[in-house]
Amino acid sequence: MTGSEAPARRPAHTALLAELRRGIAPWTGLALALTVLVPMWSKASQWQGSWGETQNLLHSAAALLGGPLVAAAACWQGGREHRRRTAELLLSVPRGRLAQVTTAVAPIVLWAAAGYLVALAAAFAATAPYTAAGGPSVSVVAADLGFLMSIGFVGFVVGRLVRWRLIAPVSAVCAYVVLGFPGYLDASARFLSPAQEVFLEGSVPVWWFAPVLVTWTGGIAVAVLLGYAARRRHLAVVPLALAITAATVIAHTGEDLFRDDPAVAYRVCTKAAPGTPQICVRADDAPVLPQASEALRGMFSRLEGVPGAPVRYVRNGSEPQDGEAALASVGRGWGITRNRLTDPHRYVYDTALGLVNHNCSAGPGEKGRKQDERMARTTDAVISWLSGEDSPWYPDSRQLARLEAMPDAERKVWLGRFLAVPAHCTPAEVPVL
Repeated sequence: MTGSEAPARRPAHTALLAELRRGIAPWTGLALALTVLVPMWSKASQWQGSWGETQNLLHSAAALLGGPLVAAAACWQGGREHRRRTAELLLSVPRGRLAQVTTAVAPIVLWAAAGYLVALAAAFAATAPYTAAGGPSVSVVAADLGFLMSIGFVGFVVGRLVRWRLIAPVSAVCAYVVLGFPGYLDASARFLSPAQEVFLEGSVPVWWFAPVLVTWTGGIAVAVLLGYAARRRHLAVVPLALAITAATVIAHTGEDLFRDDPAVAYRVCTKAAPGTPQICVRADDAPVLPQASEALRGMFSRLEGVPGAPVRYVRNGSEPQDGEAALASVGRGWGITRNRLTDPHRYVYDTALGLVNHNCSAGPGEKGRKQDERMARTTDAVISWLSGEDSPWYPDSRQLARLEAMPDAERKVWLGRFLAVPAHCTPAEVPVL
């Protein structure tokens, strides 16, 4: 480096370091980290143990809450010269307008990125001890970072152009509305919103997800920046054209931006044993298997020797095949917390309900109503007997007493007939108890 080059570069470098240490930029990073972590921590039971759920909520909080925050902070930074009445002074600075703008906004976007990464590291550290399969998506992280930095550049230019002290909070409100509204649409164009909910529970984005999303949001930011600060403003057409192209690809692809994650979708089953059905769940729920097996042991013992009883219970999002039955549908925060069943008794009851519940109806009329009630009481008695739980619907059911009083061999035959009733039936097909 020559002696003439050093003085030209040192002032910009020094100014950037000074801006990184003072003003609202460091507070923006801290505020963003807290804005993301506080709502996540309040819902920790819903995402700890699942990489997909962790990134679902992390993405939503960063984009829908963090995005408007960064826009407001950058907007306030952009209006600083107007508030200090030093805007005219900048005209005498030898550096170009684009370099000035980049130096002024860089601390905001860099601290915003740092705040997001701190929140991301904390969330990943909290979920990692409970995960069993899959992994975090680097593509989603890159897309979120690109969006937070892009909205910072746009907010800064708005602050430079609009000389109104309330423009920063107004820009945050407008950003929140613009980001959140597409989520209520059914069209594939809703995926153009960087805050659109991602589908990472058992899914992964396509390989080109991050480049296209970053091109969409970054292209708009670069176009706005060049249109405002570049000497040759017509150059803004290039990033704008790239952004429009990326937007077309995103809107055309829609939900196909995500595909099944093979690392999570495959089944993990308990070992087969004579007289004991297998339990199969998705790979990410594998840590729940021992507790699920223990909870269902009593139900399995009651069904042992019953003709037509399932040999496998599955929960993987697909319809059970012949010889299979569905496990109770429980999710993180709604029955599973940190790989533990929060209510094993309810888990058994819901599994029994899914096994024997029939969609039967005798039709209108008094006779039909009585038949429907008889069928409902019979089904409820079977569920209560299998699960060992008192019925919330017919706690004084005479049908349950009859079922309990049956000899073991007779009860197994009757239960076999009951399990053989098709899902869509008439009450007359349900054996009388």
